[in-house]
Amino acid sequence: MKTVLLCGSPKKRLSASAFLLKLAALFIGGEKTFVAIPTVPSRYDPILDELKGADNLLFAMPLYVDGVPGHVLAFLEALEAFAKEEDLHPRVWVVVNNGFIEGRQNAPFMAIMENFSAACGFSFMGGLGIGGGVMLNVIRILLPLQFLMMLLTIFLTYVGEGQWIIREPVENFLLNLLINGALASATFYYIISLARHIRRQEDFGKKYTRILLPAFVFIVVADVFFFIASLLQGGLFRGWLAKKKPTDAYLKRRMD
Repeated sequence: MKTVLLCGSPKKRLSASAFLLKLAALFIGGEKTFVAIPTVPSRYDPILDELKGADNLLFAMPLYVDGVPGHVLAFLEALEAFAKEEDLHPRVWVVVNNGFIEGRQNAPFMAIMENFSAACGFSFMGGLGIGGGVMLNVIRILLPLQFLMMLLTIFLTYVGEGQWIIREPVENFLLNLLINGALASATFYYIISLARHIRRQEDFGKKYTRILLPAFVFIVVADVFFFIASLLQGGLFRGWLAKKKPTDAYLKRRMD
């Protein structure tokens, strides 16, 4: 059994969709191939060739304006023509995450992928819509940082006081781990369940879940996050690491 996992996020690093695919891959079994959907058509051919002989396709991507990201839509059009030419009939599952708290905000996306599968002659086997995907991504970035902070705190305490004080930093980290694990527990449960259905090649149906945080709290946290992200011109973490393109003002100065 060959499963191709297709990531439709335009992010090259720290993608929630890629993280969800890798998590699902741990429980699928069989031959697995991970590919990122290209943003330019000239790179389609190796990806399309990879789909030959695939029994299962698992798409994961963010929700953009209640639909499929633009570069993914172009790829799906190419895939439809390729599938008819090569007579491909894989089973299709999808995972979609959005920045809203409501998982059912992803319902229009599910309809798009179901219609796409029907047009290609694929068997649509359902999917998972996740609300609060941004927070899920922040959690999985913060936890390793919190772990490193725990180690640094232990080391600095030893340097400053001459003794190892481990209990308090470890307890604080474990508490954060427990809280964040509880917030993401429903997502993890459904991802594992989806992977098991892929392994058994069974219909998963359309299911929706969310970060387990009250909506009124999530809205405040999300507003603060995106406000800070906008100030940093590109987002937390990713914006700091991303290669910056020259601005028009910079290019003008160089030309002068």
